[in-house]
Amino acid sequence: MRQPCRLALRTLGLRRTHSCPNASTLDFVPASSPISSLALERMQDFISRSKRLFMITGAGLSTESGIPDYRSEGVGLYARTDRRPIQHAEFVRSASARKRYWARNYVGWPQFSSRLPNVAHLTLSGWEAQGKLHWLVTQNVDALHSKAGQRRLTELHGCAHRVVCLGCGALSPRQALQTRLGALNPGWAAEAGGVAPDGDVFLTDEQVQHFRVPSCEACGGTLKPDVTFFGDTVHRDTVGFIHERLAESDGVLVAGSSLQVYSGYRFLLAAREREIPVAILNIGATRADHLAALRVNARCGEVLPAILPL
Repeated sequence: MRQPCRLALRTLGLRRTHSCPNASTLDFVPASSPISSLALERMQDFISRSKRLFMITGAGLSTESGIPDYRSEGVGLYARTDRRPIQHAEFVRSASARKRYWARNYVGWPQFSSRLPNVAHLTLSGWEAQGKLHWLVTQNVDALHSKAGQRRLTELHGCAHRVVCLGCGALSPRQALQTRLGALNPGWAAEAGGVAPDGDVFLTDEQVQHFRVPSCEACGGTLKPDVTFFGDTVHRDTVGFIHERLAESDGVLVAGSSLQVYSGYRFLLAAREREIPVAILNIGATRADHLAALRVNARCGEVLPAILPL
């Protein structure tokens, strides 16, 4: 199983700093009411009873760092535009689709890669240091958990800070590709028409027409971000590893995910089969609400630091 993005992050010299909520970083966080004292007490009780907590985090954790998501009501990509993320099959079979993807990612990368973990990420890293958090599975590809210092971590859908060759399987830091893209496209510039999730921005077909994409330096193969695109599947070894960590746990907390994608939802079904209690912290309904003993509708950055002060 591939390790989290620490090698790429060390290469970039990133420090473990964090962002504080402000008007710009909360632009992609849907509206919600403050958590009630009763709901907070119930969540605190749930966490206190768990000695080996298993967590699943999603895009709702990173929206407070200024990274948009897909499904949030009113502010997610699906609500704001008719754009849809690239499909795995389209990327693999179409050179023009890859050119369009990498051009948009090239423009969006400086901002996306500079995003910092917020107080929720740092809180969970602190829970791990205290021995409360047994394992964390994130559906996010932004490396913010790694930046926060999380170590007992599986990046379910990979990490955008890595690039993989579809030919030979070689891995390389995404920042190194940014340098190669700049050298291959001197003088090329495009103004984004909007920001999308996962380092993507909106560009027209005319803007990307003359953009050039490099091949793998080792074998000349096709380069792809080391992430699971829509329509692709998570490697079975990764799924098996996560099931093992879940089996060792005595409580499941979902934070910032609607669990609409089966790759994450499957672990809630497994928790039910094992009779492991589940709590969900998310703004808006989730696919697994019927499996949860406790459901809280509030911001992760508001609730997590208040559950178990560091």
